[in-house]
Amino acid sequence: MSDWRGLLPDAERPGFDALALGIELRQREAYDPSRWEARSVDPVTPRMLARRQDELQLVARPLVRGARDTWIRADATWDAVRRSTGRFDPTHAAWFAELHALAQAMRTTGPFVAASDTVALDAIASPLLWPHLRAAAGLGIPLVSMHPQQSVLLASEASARVAVDTAAGGALRLSAAIEIDGRAVDATRVRPLGTAGLFRFEVDRDPIPVVLAPVSLPAPLPALLADGPVIVPAEDAGEFLRDAYPRLARRGPLAVGPGVPAPPPPRPTLEATVSYLDDESVEYALDWVYPGGIRAAYGLPADDERDPRAEAEIARRVEAAWLERADLPVRARGVLRDADAAAFATRVLPALDLLDDVRVITRGTVPAFRELRGDPSLTITAVPSPERDWFDLGIVVVIDGRTIPFGTLFSALSRGRTRIKLSDGAWFSLAHPSLQRLRDLLEEAAELDEWETGPRIARRHLALWSDFEDLADESTAAVEWRDLARALRDVASVPAVDTPPGFRAELRPYQREGLAWLALLHAHRLGGILADDMGLGKTVQILALIAHARATGERRPWLVVAPTSVLPTWGAEAARFAPDLRVVTVEATSVRRTRTIAQLADGADIVVAPYGVVRTDEAEFAVPAWAGVVLDEAQFVKNPATRIHRAVAALRADSVFAVTGTPIENGLDDLWALLALVAPGLYPSARRFREEYVRAIEQLPSDAPTELSAAAAEEHRRGSLARLRSRVRPFLLRRTKDVVAADLPPKQEQTIAVPLAPAHRELYDRVLQRERQKVLGLLDDLDRQRFIVFRSITLLRMLALAPGLIDERDAHLGSAKLDVLLERLVEVASEGHRALVFSQFTSFLDLAAERLDAAGLAYAHLDGSTSRRGEVVEGFRGGDAPVFLISLKAGGFGLTLVEAEYVFLLDPWWNPAAEAQAIDRTHRIGQTNSVFVYRLIAAGTVEEKVLELQQRKAALSRAVLDDGEAFANALDADDIRGILGG
Repeated sequence: MSDWRGLLPDAERPGFDALALGIELRQREAYDPSRWEARSVDPVTPRMLARRQDELQLVARPLVRGARDTWIRADATWDAVRRSTGRFDPTHAAWFAELHALAQAMRTTGPFVAASDTVALDAIASPLLWPHLRAAAGLGIPLVSMHPQQSVLLASEASARVAVDTAAGGALRLSAAIEIDGRAVDATRVRPLGTAGLFRFEVDRDPIPVVLAPVSLPAPLPALLADGPVIVPAEDAGEFLRDAYPRLARRGPLAVGPGVPAPPPPRPTLEATVSYLDDESVEYALDWVYPGGIRAAYGLPADDERDPRAEAEIARRVEAAWLERADLPVRARGVLRDADAAAFATRVLPALDLLDDVRVITRGTVPAFRELRGDPSLTITAVPSPERDWFDLGIVVVIDGRTIPFGTLFSALSRGRTRIKLSDGAWFSLAHPSLQRLRDLLEEAAELDEWETGPRIARRHLALWSDFEDLADESTAAVEWRDLARALRDVASVPAVDTPPGFRAELRPYQREGLAWLALLHAHRLGGILADDMGLGKTVQILALIAHARATGERRPWLVVAPTSVLPTWGAEAARFAPDLRVVTVEATSVRRTRTIAQLADGADIVVAPYGVVRTDEAEFAVPAWAGVVLDEAQFVKNPATRIHRAVAALRADSVFAVTGTPIENGLDDLWALLALVAPGLYPSARRFREEYVRAIEQLPSDAPTELSAAAAEEHRRGSLARLRSRVRPFLLRRTKDVVAADLPPKQEQTIAVPLAPAHRELYDRVLQRERQKVLGLLDDLDRQRFIVFRSITLLRMLALAPGLIDERDAHLGSAKLDVLLERLVEVASEGHRALVFSQFTSFLDLAAERLDAAGLAYAHLDGSTSRRGEVVEGFRGGDAPVFLISLKAGGFGLTLVEAEYVFLLDPWWNPAAEAQAIDRTHRIGQTNSVFVYRLIAAGTVEEKVLELQQRKAALSRAVLDDGEAFANALDADDIRGILGG
């Protein structure tokens, strides 16, 4: 439509042709057996109606206004009205079209068919007919009679009941009792309009008044209106009152006459028919039973002859009683066997039998079912297994004096069953808390080893045995194992070990405890994680362990695997503290071209090798039978998917010890990777470990699944955390610097917020907006886009340090952070102190070196490109340079630099443990001065967000290792949004 004027009707447009609905009462011609032709259907006149009132029909069609202002048929057919394109008001045409569609779609079988130009109103069964007819007045469509000797009226309301009265000779009479607009009318002058209405007419009136009224007409009212009253003979009255009368009462309201008994309540009874097939099984059927013989299976939708509300109310009571006593599904039919049959017979049926509206019918002989209701008594024993490092479990459960066969019990528990029936009919529920806990422990033990001859548990699973003991009423463990478990519960109870002969270090008390713990584990062919804080002498404790093993007769060599940069430390420390130990260092494959690892190890006490060589020559390292394996800086094997992790797992050794101050760097998966090496089988599946611990512990209550409340999620998280600590505690020893505070000088830490210069700030904000828009669009698929996302974040971190790191053309903008650093270093040097300066960006250290050169300050420099690391370190330790510039990867571990008292951290790192390691280069045993730590943070940049993330990761590590609180630690899309301020 191009002209806006066509959007609205023309006010001057001539009116539409008016329409009315014509209604007419018709009657079929009387039947004449002598005539073969079809009988005619004609409009009813008063004279015709006085002779006959049968075979009546009410029809309708559209009418238009004629020349004499009367309503006529003319050419107003149904098709003409529906297809008009301007002759009739569109709303009127739509109303007639809907009425015609209703008549065609909702027809019932009528006595005869109307002519093609009319529709039969009395054949429309839909209740929608009545609101449609009422709407006609509001649209201006009158309802008129098509015959001059008839009139039409639409009543407001009506009621219809089945009247039941006595008749002569004890018979009963069924008829229709009708009221229209509150007045009783003669039912013989009423006919049905489908099943949702009626029409009334009068005889001996001219014109004949025809009144239409809406009302529900359940069976048998349409038949009683169409065909008249029905007589129930006296001899059938009893059968009628017993069978049909209750059904009639449920279909609709009754008008009961004098002498007729009131109908019985239509409320159903739920009949439970129970058949005992044998001593093991029972069959049942649930049926609704109504007065009058109506039966329907439980659960079937109710029809017109049933009471859905009553059934629903009874069903609620039945299901509540049923499920309260046995977790068996409520079905219409079922066959139950064994323990389910016993629970049904002894618990469910007695409860159902006490309910109103329920009838229990039993067939067959009831078996001698008997429920054992006492609390289970558990006795658990552990004896050495013929297979090394294993203990066989003996589990005896007694209930009400009956000893339960373990095989039967374990089979039921492992299959998730809820009850057990014994051979004599006794049965008991497995829902008891102690049995459920036993099931959980057996499942955990079974997952740790595929049982063949019965339940057993490895000696490394000390905490699991402790849980079995806590559950049992009585328990007996092998003496060896009980002593080991008791000792490893608390380091203080570990038997003391003397300092090995010839060992030249004066071990501090906590170091002597560490040696005793290591020696106890090694003596029982177990490994562990020595996770002391940096600077507490982990290397000395390991060397003391090796010297102790040597002194007690061990002649096999130990393998120490360490980063290349730390290899010299092991040789130097061994020569210093245990000079009697023979140490062989394997620095590179090319050094031993003519000798195998087995040949090098022959006659050695310690073989020290870098991780790269062990990975490359894993087959050779797997040949010797090592007394033990030490993994120094064990975070190098935190990824179980790497080749080095697999190479270490393939080594043959009595014990594997992981030495690291950061057993958890990024998440709990790191801890599992280490435990898989030092205590293989403690957690056999990384997937199960994630499901039971990682997801539960690292998930905040606000992130809980929707079916769990925040409180329930927090309780589950705390339980998982406590269980993890219990399992790990025997194999992880961690002491923080708090335990040796008296041996260390004080440490002061300060975070310095460094504001960017105005030009630097303007550039940073502009790049931030650009990168934020790019990154936030990638977070829906973070796993695939992680590299791009982190590249953007790294760019922003470097830009926060110095614009020249990104683009040399912006070097003139300088670096406020280097300005602050240089000012502090000049002051430190002038006072005769020394400082370590750390950054993870070597290019930023180069800029710092340029500033120091310009200021005339001497310095040492260590990064990944440094070829003679040892010489550089010793040069600083023995020289006069006041500053040591160190990159994270090159100097994060393996250094002792107590000559420095100041530490400057130029940029925050994702991993807080790495930052702690940097600080511990100088704050460790041997330091005699106070240590001052300064973190320089570019204000208003991503560095502040990285610092927040750092704190969350540190909290996770404390939660597992130091009994702190856990927080979600994964760097996910929400973390990145927070970092970018999006």
